[in-house]
Amino acid sequence: MFIAVVLHFKSVEHIKLQKKYGKKRGIRFGKIFGAVSGTMEFVFLIGLWISPQPKFAVPIFSNFAFSVVDISIPLLSLVVSLSLVIPGAWIAIWAVRATGLEVAETHCTPTKLTTLGAYLIVRHPQYLGWILAHIGMSILFSVSYSMLFTPVLIALIYLISKKEEQELIKEFGKEYENYTKRVPMLIPRL
Repeated sequence: MFIAVVLHFKSVEHIKLQKKYGKKRGIRFGKIFGAVSGTMEFVFLIGLWISPQPKFAVPIFSNFAFSVVDISIPLLSLVVSLSLVIPGAWIAIWAVRATGLEVAETHCTPTKLTTLGAYLIVRHPQYLGWILAHIGMSILFSVSYSMLFTPVLIALIYLISKKEEQELIKEFGKEYENYTKRVPMLIPRL
């Protein structure tokens, strides 16, 4: 995960990569770093969710469970996890639709600053969705290490978000700075 974060940082340094390698190659390297880091982050989390580890149990309604592929899932865990995973996935997909798949997956420079849709709620809706989905999946599989990793994941997402914002200020200047004053980073306002 930490290697993926370093690559993620590199992928958003659009101006630096283009100065170092030329415009075309810099864009290509940024897209490669973005695609590789995103894939590594995704694979890491799936591995974390399904790896053998101590399970935690919520004593309420623990007798009500069902099995899927030899995995026992308490009904309460299913309900709580779906209440996090579904909104998390919805927010992330809503954000990808607003920016386009290429920008979302490869971290390439957007042609214009997106401030509508999910980007009216928070500046990094994909990461908000990622956090919600991670917590939901950790609850679904009742995996202790995954839940313990949550604060680390949130810290990494915060650092990634700060890095992306530094680069977006370089690319969009005052327009992005004004946007940061109107919309919160990761936690929506009530």
